[in-house]
Amino acid sequence: MPIQITRRGALAGLAGTTAMLAAPARAATKVNVGALRFTSHAASFVAFERGYFAEAGLDVEFTFFQAAQPMAVAIASGDADFGVTAITGGLINLAEKGAAKVIGGALQEEQGIDGQSILASNAAFEAGLTAPSGLGAKSFGITQAGSSFHYMGSKIAAAEGIDDLSFKPLQKVGAIIGALKSGQIDAWTIVPHIAKALIGGGAVKEIGKVADYLPDYQVTTVFTSAANAADERAKTEAFLAAFSKGAADFNAALVDGTAGEDAADEMVALIHKYVYADKPLEEAAPSIRNGAMRVNEGAALTMGSVADQLAWFQAEGLIKPEITVETLVDASYVETR
Repeated sequence: MPIQITRRGALAGLAGTTAMLAAPARAATKVNVGALRFTSHAASFVAFERGYFAEAGLDVEFTFFQAAQPMAVAIASGDADFGVTAITGGLINLAEKGAAKVIGGALQEEQGIDGQSILASNAAFEAGLTAPSGLGAKSFGITQAGSSFHYMGSKIAAAEGIDDLSFKPLQKVGAIIGALKSGQIDAWTIVPHIAKALIGGGAVKEIGKVADYLPDYQVTTVFTSAANAADERAKTEAFLAAFSKGAADFNAALVDGTAGEDAADEMVALIHKYVYADKPLEEAAPSIRNGAMRVNEGAALTMGSVADQLAWFQAEGLIKPEITVETLVDASYVETR
C-alpha cells in the first residue's frame, strides 16, 4: 500500500516569498503528488516542507511509488494529480489515450555534474565487464519493458554496437539492487545517490557514465492528467511555480553551492525525511549529497531529448508509430528548448 504524508496549509503566511509564486489556484486545493524516494525528487519535498505549495493554495499529499510506470497509471486514473518521474512506454500510451500530459522538465544530465552511473556486478567486473563496450551477451536490470532503464541500456548498447544485451524486468528498484549485488544480473544504470552508495560499499563497480552516451538526457519530467492540463490551468500553474521554487533552492544548496554550507546541511536534513529516512542522518548525508543532479530551472523541458525518447519507443514497437511529441507534451506551461 502506498505511504502517504500530508501537511495542511499552515505555512501560507510567509508573505515575503508569496510574490515569487503564481497566484493560488484557490484556497486549500487538495493535490496528490506521486514521487519516488530519490534525491532527484527533492524539488517536490522542498516545496512541501518550505511551504511553497501552501503559499500557492495547494494542500499537498504525497503518494510514494517504487517505479515510474505505476505512477503514470495513478495519474491517469485520478489517484494522483501530478507526478515527477521518467518518460516510460506506459506514460506515452496513456497520453495517446488522452489520459496524461508531460507539462515540464525536472532532472537532467549535465556535463560537469555527476549524473547516473553505469554499474557492473562484482562478478561480471571480475569476469571482464570493465567498460560499457563489454556489455555484449550480458544481462541488464530494468523495472519493466519500456522503462527509462530499458531506454538507457538500449541506447548505450547501440552506441557500442552491441545487439545482444539481455534485459531482465525485475519490477522494483530494490529488486534490481539485490540482483546486481548477488550477481544475478550483470549491469544497470541508476542515479548517483544510489550508485555511489553501492560503489562506496564495495557492492558493485562503476564502468561508465550515462551522460557520455546521453549528454542532454531529460531524465525525469513533470506530468499530470490531460484533464488537469486542459481544464485546471490555475492549479497546474500553481503546482509548477511552487515546484520550480523548490528546485531553485535545491540547486543553489546542493548543485551549484551558491547558498553556502549551512544551506547545504539544511537541505540534506530536509531531504533525509524522505530519502534514506531509515538511516541516521550522518550515515545518509553523503549519499544524499552525491545524488544532487540538476533540476531544470523553471521546470524547463528539453524537447530534443523527449523526441529522442519517443523515437526509441517507436523503434522498439512499444508505442504506436503515429504518436507525436505533441501527443505527449503540453508545451504551453514552461520554457522548452
